[in-house]
Amino acid sequence: MGPYIILGILIFLVVVIINCIKVVPQAYVYVIERFGAFHAAWGTGLHFKLPFIDTIAKKVSIKEQVVDFKPQPVITKDNVTMQIDTVVFFQITDAKQFAYGVERPLSAIENLTATTLRNIIGDLELEATLTSRDYINTKITAILDEATDRWGIKVQRVELKNILPPPEIQDSMEKQMKADRERREKVIQAEAEKKSQVLVAEGEKASKILKAEADKQSEILRAEAEREAMILRADAVREQKIREAKGESEAITLVQTALAESIVKLNEANPNQNVIALKSLEAFTAAADGKATKIIIPSEIQGLAGLATSLKTLTEETK
Repeated sequence: MGPYIILGILIFLVVVIINCIKVVPQAYVYVIERFGAFHAAWGTGLHFKLPFIDTIAKKVSIKEQVVDFKPQPVITKDNVTMQIDTVVFFQITDAKQFAYGVERPLSAIENLTATTLRNIIGDLELEATLTSRDYINTKITAILDEATDRWGIKVQRVELKNILPPPEIQDSMEKQMKADRERREKVIQAEAEKKSQVLVAEGEKASKILKAEADKQSEILRAEAEREAMILRADAVREQKIREAKGESEAITLVQTALAESIVKLNEANPNQNVIALKSLEAFTAAADGKATKIIIPSEIQGLAGLATSLKTLTEETK
């Protein structure tokens, strides 16, 4: 055997050995078959396969994937045909089941999504279909996840991307929405006008109440002022009467004091009979000048002659 043949054999062996060394990248799983049967599922890292015996049957990505399926025609319970397209989020959890479970798994998921969507929409009317996206998403996700579990696929969620009713239905819905918007606008305007009238009425009511309160307070203040004025006038009249009474009392006291002093002085002077007669005459004159209807004349001055004589005598003695 020549040296070139040996070198060729060595190079061939080196190439074969290098080809048998495999590095599985992150987020991938390699399905390995040995003699045409499943042997292993390689995860991330360095691996070595037997030459001419082991083969890589499938390279499976375990990252979450998104598939946008084309619109599907569906019929509602009230016989309205519409187009609905869906978006499916799924992840491969078992590489072996994914490789051997179903042929063309994406096509299988698409067809399963379409049939499930038709079944769900068939139980709903048009209005319920348009307003029940969350319900439809949740139900179809649960059905698909259960059906694809044996394929090693985990359906994370399904979203209805677009719901397209027929053109005439869309036109009718737009007219209805326009009518609803106009009705709501009128209702809002009516409510605003009502609130405005209520606010105006409440303002007038509050104004009247405040005015009444002000009038009441004014009347109360006026009455209190009048009462205080009457009290002050009464106090003034009472004070005046007290002062008058005190003045009269002091005058009477002064008169009585002067009278008493005059009597004392008179007693001290030891008057004679003529002076006493003169004082009696002065007292009689003062009594006669009053308003009394009856006058009692003392016995000492009953006689006119005696009165004249006494007066004459007193006059001469006084001179």
